[in-house]
Amino acid sequence: MKTYDPLVFLAVFHEMLGPLLWLLPLLALATVVGFVWLWRRDGRIVTRRLVQSELLGLLGGGVALVIMAVVSSSGFTDAAGPADWFLILIVYGVGFVATTLLAYTVMGWLARPAQRPA
Repeated sequence: MKTYDPLVFLAVFHEMLGPLLWLLPLLALATVVGFVWLWRRDGRIVTRRLVQSELLGLLGGGVALVIMAVVSSSGFTDAAGPADWFLILIVYGVGFVATTLLAYTVMGWLARPAQRPA
């Protein structure tokens, strides 16, 4: 591949993910907007909710790895070099952060807002 063509990457990701290619970025955008809105509403990060969402994030990282294994033609036993393991760590990290943000946002919007002293 001598030239960089973003449409090739789009075609490959579309072939691998199908409709998830469009659903995941929309979910990510909605999560970030909801998180920022919740943060502005609460005026702070609620540590109890953050710890609970981080625990769910550990599972979310694992789910991201399972999705990666399902949509790709290779498994974890095919990881040969450091670049492969680095990519696996990146996928786990992105799944962890995304799940943590999503869980924190959902828990925040489902919880009653705390009363702040005047």
